Formats: sequence, C-alpha cells, structure tokens
Amino acid sequence: MRLGSGTFAACCVAIEVLGVAIFLRGFFPVPVRSSSRTEHRAEPPAPEPSTGASSNWTKLPPPLFSKVVVVLIDALRDDFVFGSKGVKFMPYTTYLVEKGASHSFVAEAKPPTVTMPRIKALMTGSLPGFGDVVRNLNSPALLEDNVIRQAKAAGKRIIFYGDETWVKLFPKHFVEYDGTTSFFVSDYTEVDDNVTRHLEKVLTREDWDVLILHYLGLDHIGHLSGPDSPLIGHKLREMDSVLMKIHMALLSKEREALLPGLLVLCGDHGMSESGSHGASSLEEVNTALVLISSAFERKPGDIRHPKHVQQTDLAATLAIGLGLPIPKNSVGRLLFPVVEGKPMREQLRFLHLNTVQLSKLLQENVPLYEKDPGFEQFKMSERLHGNWIKLYLEENSSEVLLNLGTKVLRQYLNALQTLSLSLSRQVAQYDIYSMAVGTTLVLEVLALLLLSVPKALGPAAELDMPLSSPLFSLLFYLTLLVLSAVHVVVCTSTESACYFCSVSWLAAGGAMLLMSALLCALVSALPKTVVGVKHVGKSPAPSSSRWSELDLLILLGTTGHVLSLGASSFIEEEHQTWYFLVSTLCLALCQEVYRNHFLSSDGDPRGGLHTEPGPEGTTPVGAKGCALLEDDRTRAAASAFKRLGGADQRMVLASPWAVLCCCRLLRALNQTGVQGAHRPDLGHWLTSSDHKAALSVLAALSLLAVFLLVQRRCSPMSKVALALGLLGVYCYRAAIGNVMSPWQRGNSDISKGIVEARFVYVFVLGILFTGTKDLLRSQVSAAGVPARTVGLWEIHSGLVLLAALLLRPHNLPVLVSSLLVQTLMAKCVWKPLNHGVAEVTVMHYWFGQAFFYFQGNSNNIATVDVSAGFVGLEHYVEVPAAFLTTFATYVGPILWASHLVNYLSSESSRRKGLPVGQRWVSVCAVRPCSL
Repeated sequence: MRLGSGTFAACCVAIEVLGVAIFLRGFFPVPVRSSSRTEHRAEPPAPEPSTGASSNWTKLPPPLFSKVVVVLIDALRDDFVFGSKGVKFMPYTTYLVEKGASHSFVAEAKPPTVTMPRIKALMTGSLPGFGDVVRNLNSPALLEDNVIRQAKAAGKRIIFYGDETWVKLFPKHFVEYDGTTSFFVSDYTEVDDNVTRHLEKVLTREDWDVLILHYLGLDHIGHLSGPDSPLIGHKLREMDSVLMKIHMALLSKEREALLPGLLVLCGDHGMSESGSHGASSLEEVNTALVLISSAFERKPGDIRHPKHVQQTDLAATLAIGLGLPIPKNSVGRLLFPVVEGKPMREQLRFLHLNTVQLSKLLQENVPLYEKDPGFEQFKMSERLHGNWIKLYLEENSSEVLLNLGTKVLRQYLNALQTLSLSLSRQVAQYDIYSMAVGTTLVLEVLALLLLSVPKALGPAAELDMPLSSPLFSLLFYLTLLVLSAVHVVVCTSTESACYFCSVSWLAAGGAMLLMSALLCALVSALPKTVVGVKHVGKSPAPSSSRWSELDLLILLGTTGHVLSLGASSFIEEEHQTWYFLVSTLCLALCQEVYRNHFLSSDGDPRGGLHTEPGPEGTTPVGAKGCALLEDDRTRAAASAFKRLGGADQRMVLASPWAVLCCCRLLRALNQTGVQGAHRPDLGHWLTSSDHKAALSVLAALSLLAVFLLVQRRCSPMSKVALALGLLGVYCYRAAIGNVMSPWQRGNSDISKGIVEARFVYVFVLGILFTGTKDLLRSQVSAAGVPARTVGLWEIHSGLVLLAALLLRPHNLPVLVSSLLVQTLMAKCVWKPLNHGVAEVTVMHYWFGQAFFYFQGNSNNIATVDVSAGFVGLEHYVEVPAAFLTTFATYVGPILWASHLVNYLSSESSRRKGLPVGQRWVSVCAVRPCSL
C-alpha cells in the first residue's frame, strides 16, 4: 500500500493527537463526583440510625446561626493572622483568636492555588483539577452542587460584594451584588473601597441571611511588591477594622435574634515569598480560617491553638450551620468544634449526616469500597449509633449512655477522617493504564516518523506500507492477541477506576488494532532503513572526519535535556539542567580558546593541511569535503586568534571565565524550583524594607550599565530616547515605592506610577518605530545592509528598555548580565573562533533558557509575575495585560532570540565578499559533519 507524504503526515498527526489525549486523560486526576442526577431537587436526608425502635429525627437539623458573614481576604496567609504580622497589624482579630469567642484553624488549600478553584473548593467541598487554572481567567457558571445553590433553594437571601468571579460562578444566586475585577493588580485601594462602602448600610438591614465579602487588595499588593512590603501592614490594619465593624454589628443583632450570628474569616490561598501563588509551597497552601460567634464562648484558661484542617471542610461546616444538606461532591468533614457545645444527640446527628454523605461518594467512585477502612469504620459507627439511640430512648441519663456516646463520637470522627482521606487520594491517583496506552501510541508514531523521513522527503515523496505481507499479518495477529489479553487482565483485576477500561469494547479494540498495525509498520520499515544505512556506509570517508568536542557537547546536551523531560523531578528542577549545561559550555569554550591560543603560538595547527578546490574552484562536498572544511575552520580560528593584539587575546582568553563567573553569581540572586525555592537568596534580601537603599543603588547602577551596553550601536536620536526611558524606569519604581528617590517623602507619596510608566512606553514605541523605519529603508535604498543592521539593533534596544520597565528592581542585574554575556560571547568567542550558524543558534537557545531561570522563573505557575501585565494600565485590558505578562516572563529567551537575529545579520554583512547564496552554503557546509 503506497501513501503520499501528505497523507502519511496527516495520519501521524491525528494518531499523535489521539495518543496525547489518552495520556492526558490518565495523567490529570479525575475529580471525585457523585453520580446522582438530582441536582435540582432536594434528596431526603438520611434518617437517624436506630435498632428496633422508631426515631423521630428524619429531617435536617435546624440552623445553628441566624446570619452568616463570610469575609474572604484574597491571599490571606496563615502567618498574616497567627504570626507576628497579625499581632502587630490586626490587634482586634488577634484578641478574638487568643481570648475571644472563636475557633481558629490553619486551612490547607490543595494546588492549584489560584482564586477560582479555591472558591469552588470552599463552596462545594470538592477538589478542583488543574484544568481550572485555565478557567480561572474566564470562570463559567458552576453547575456542581454547592452551599450557595442549597442556600438559595432553601430561601436564604444572599448578598455579595467583591471579586466578580463569584458573580460568574453563581449567576442569579444573589439578591444583591457588586462585582469588582480581579485582574487589575495595580489597584489595591479602590478595589477594596468598593466593597467596604456597602457595609454601613447592609449591616443595619435585616433583609439578608448570608453576606459574602471578597477583598482583593492584599493579593494585589503581594503581586506588586511581595509579602514583606510596607503596604501589607496598611492593608491588614484596614481588614482588621472591617472585621471589628462586622463583628460589632452581628453582636448588636443577636440581642433581638433567637440564634447567634457567625463571622467567618478565611483566605482562598496563601502567598509565596515572591508575592505570587498557584503552586504547593507551605506559604501558598496554608491559609487562615477563623470562625467567630458568641456560641463559641470559652471558659477561663481555655487556650485554643489553631488546628490544621482542610479548606474543603468549610463547605460541610457552613451547610450544617445554615441547616442545609451537605454538597454531594464534598470530600470535607465537619469542623467539630463548631458543634462541640451542643447536646450529644445533636452532635451525633451532625456527624452521621456527614459520614453518610462521604460514604455515598466513596461507593460511587471506588470499585472495592467495602474493603476501604473508612467505610468499615462508618458501618461500625452507625451500628454503635443505633445502639446509643435505643439506649437513649429507653433511659435519658446514665453514665453508660455518656460513655457509649463518647465512644460513638470518637468512632465517627475517625471514620470521617479516613473517608475524607480516601476520597482525597482518589483525586491524586494516576490512571497508569491509560497513560501507558497513550504513550505507546505516541512513541510508535514518533519512531515511524523517524524511520520514514528519508523516503517521505525523497523524489517520489511516498511510502510503501506492506500491509498484505505474511510477516505483517502474523505479527499483527499475535500483537493484537497479546494486547487483548493484557486489556482483559488489567480491566478485571484493577482496584481503581480506569478510563480505558470504561470505554466500549469497540473503541478499545480500535485502539489495540491501531497499536498492532503501527508496531508491524515499524518492524517492516526498520530493515529497509538499516540496509540503506549500510549502503551509505560503504562510501569511503577519510579518518580525519570527526566531531569536535563542542559539537558533541551541543548534541549530547540537547538530547539529554529532551530525555530528562520524561521525569517529573527533572521538570520541577529543570533550572539545574540548564545551569549545568551552561557551565559545561563555558568550560568547553575555555578549552577551545586555550587550544587555539597554543596552536597559534606553535604555527600551523594542522601541520600544513590544505584544501584542494573542486572543479572550477567550487567548495568541496561529501564526507571528505566536510572533514577538510572542519580542518579549515580550526586553522582559520587559530590564525584569526594569532592576528589579535595582546589586549584582545587576553580578553578572548578571559571571556569564557567571565561568563562562567557571571552565571554562577546569578544563581545566588533568585532561588527557584520546588526543592530550593524556600531557601534564602540575594533577591529576598534586596526586596526587604530594611535594604531599600541597597536596592536603589543597585537599580540605578544597573540602569546605567544597560545604557552603556546598548547605546554603542544606536543612532543619536535613539540614544537620547534610551537614556530618558531608563531614567523614567527609575522614576516609575520610585513612584510605586520599590526604590528610594530624593523627592519622595515616606510611603505617603507612593502611587501607581501610571504617568511614569506611560512616559517610558512612549520612548519604547519611539525606538521600535525608528528601528522599523530603518529596516524598511534598507529594502529600498542603496545603504541596505548598514541600515538593516542599525534597525535590528534599535528594535533590540527597544525590547531591552521594555524589559527594564517590566522586570522587578532586584532582577535588573539579570538584564545587565544578559547584555554583558551577549557582548562578550559575540566579540570575544563566536567571531574569533569562527563558530558556525548552528552552533551559535544552539548557544543562544541555551543561554536564553538559563536566563529564564536566572529571573527566578520555573515550571511552576506561582513564579509568573502577574503584576508586570498592569504596568502603566489604569484599568484591566485583556490583550495588553496578557502581552506584557508573557513578555516579562520570557524576557531572557526573547532578548537572546533578538540578539541572535542581530548577530547573524551583522555576520552576514561582514562576509559580503562572497555572493549571498555561496556565503550561506560555506557557513552551513560543515553541519552534516557535526550535527
């Protein structure tokens, strides 16, 4: 069977997509969900267990609180309330935590620690998946069972003020609301004022049952300047006064109400040491949770330390407190201190409802749920509870009744803990079988592509697939039989749900047919490829044809990095791979520089090797020509090194060492990755308020160095614009309080810096416009090459100025080091050593990746600096914010790619003695020998 190259490529892409989809379906955890279809009508609650006696408790318990106020402070880290910052900036809340009528908890939020998934966890009690990170940008309506929907169905009147994410998740659920945008992180004042301005009126009204307030200012300050900013203290004081106002209003209302009120203080996620969130560090997952109510009065000497709980526990607690059914998909458990003061029978009733809900969820998601320890404990608890009810109905008070009740209570609490843990583990389990099927499809197609590329690119542009050969048929049927047997064994013996086992036999059989056919195609293509290689190997090649040490390093380093991405630990610590590769590259360049130095001092490096021209003086081709070109390149590098002056030679000899030292120093600036992100580094030291003067001096010197390194190839007009733009960068950082300035008087003069940032944008656009104009002029005027070179460099200068504006002040040395390394490598390494285009390109890629991590970035979403997307913006505008955030995140790779274009353009114009076509052929002719 013959296939055209286009058809073959389309089939490969389709199978690749299918394989990746199956792999991702197994890789990403599947949320635990109830299979019940009664989302829109209330299910009858589980009756109270009894043995032989009838019980009159078949309905939901009545509410415990008359009014509930939920104050959600975005990025409220646990130590902001329970640590030194809480003592200093939140005195009223600290008093309630230590001595008042309250219960305090450290609530652990599961990754991803971004706002929308955390709101879903708080209100549904379920564990959202990583797909919700994408939906966080544009939240759809929440269809899953949740406390808000249950409250509305029960006739509760809910009012909301704050983050508009709630309005998108719960449309038409609030009788009154006022949403504020959560993406404009430069605003940390008005975004909270727009919430607080409603409190004066709404707290005096009686037409609401639940009030939800979501404050964003603390999170925005974290994104702008980190958790150690002086603005954090001002915001915590503001939040403390808001809590005091709400608490006083609730206390005044309790005098006329039959039930007490409840004030809930919580955070959706924490805040990392860099001010961001999204990952799984302790600072990001540990949030404060404080429940305040007069029902929690403590006795003298009653010391209550914050207990560690799960964030999902709040949904079940709120449902019980409001007299509502617990959300069906909740994996959380009731916070028992809330009901600890109630009579024993009520406590057992609350715990029974929670365990029944969790046991139903376990039955619907775990195939062998009967063997689960939590389910066994639940059944034991229910039997003991029935015995207690029987004893209670017969005799109301006795020591036996109290002892048995205490035993049932402990049994229920143990069952709740085990059930919740079992359900949470289901979310973290990988579907290994589905991942294996997807991986097999992907690897088979990749191998077939590698073996078929020569034929697909040949003159016929088609491939011959021997589908009807006897060997193909026999191997196909044997493989299909083995895969079917494996499928049956896995699907009948597995103890957890498997996606590939849940699909129809027709779909699973189709996948197995496809895998068998691909394996047979691979076996058929392999001998032909081997024969072709042997045929090519018979052509003579001189023994001098070999790879250089640098070529081997580039090939092995790039291949090793690709292979390392198959392990999650290497992905989490990918920066270590690039640090190692860049350091090794610098040492290899040192070896090459010193070898050329000694060869130039000894005369002819190759003992008189020469190149014989081909017919009519053409460049030699073939394996022999490749070797000779490799020799010529080495001789040319040594000769060029010999022609350098003494000072230039010393610069060339010292440059790789200088680059190595520069990269080593940058590693101490920002700790990144999973294992080392918490370690102290120079960046944290500089950003602390105690070292603001040192940061200011460093930022000023860095901006001056940026100007000196960039201006040398700019036009006079662009030099002036660059100088004024860099001055504007410092003024912007001074305006927002990052660095010191002579005209700033304390924190009272801190602003958003919108005018200063837009001042810099004007010069960025001006430099980019000038560079674009020179590029266009080079296409139509006689002075094409010089104008093109100047235009490309001015575009590069505009990108550097934009990077200086968006990077945080402590990262400006990274920008300076990047420009310095580019200058040293271009002038003292690549040109003197006559490196080819491919080598220079790969080195630019390596350095770009390394500088991505030198900025403090990682493969962790928490390291994305969202605040960069709002520099100079007064309101949230989606396209500019996305562009600026992306540019600030990938400054390193972008600037190194821009420098690569500049370098190749300048080298092309420098070699103008050759015709254009022959010039590029001579540069690339050595590539088949090395790469």
